Amino acid sequence: MVRNAGRVTRFVVMAVLQAARARSLGLSEESAFSWGLNRAVFYAAAKQGFGRKSPAGAQAPEATKGAPLRDVFRLGDDEAFRSPNFRELVFTIGGQDQTVEKFEQAIVSRFGTRENFRVAWEEVIRLVSGFDRATLDSPQGFYSEVYKPKRDELSDDWTQRFSPPPKSGRRARP
Repeated sequence: MVRNAGRVTRFVVMAVLQAARARSLGLSEESAFSWGLNRAVFYAAAKQGFGRKSPAGAQAPEATKGAPLRDVFRLGDDEAFRSPNFRELVFTIGGQDQTVEKFEQAIVSRFGTRENFRVAWEEVIRLVSGFDRATLDSPQGFYSEVYKPKRDELSDDWTQRFSPPPKSGRRARP
């Protein structure tokens, strides 16, 4: 079962936290959003064994497809593939570029409004800034010290405060 299905799920929390991590480590906001969605897709696909479709439609990472090393971007001890389709830093996974527009569709939309997302974004930027560089550089440290302890709290809080209730197939009775 997916926590807060259709609302602010763990996938959404991973994307936002990873974006805040990337922003804290020096990426522009736009590139950080691309990184956040990329990492959320990567971990969702890894959890599913890369064989089935993930929530964002990712397949096996490019490493298995022989992507050239020059397209690898390192952020701390983590890495992702850089899209050759953009001058600015945009990440790609499973042949899909993780653009700001895709971040808005998959992540920002879960908060109901852009203003709600901005409130949550500022909260998570403050949260991530409380961790040392070594924690943020390490994928394992970030997962175990930042994401895992906060994922359900953030999912529940953001769903309650910001996410519109799921649409029901039934009409309200007069």
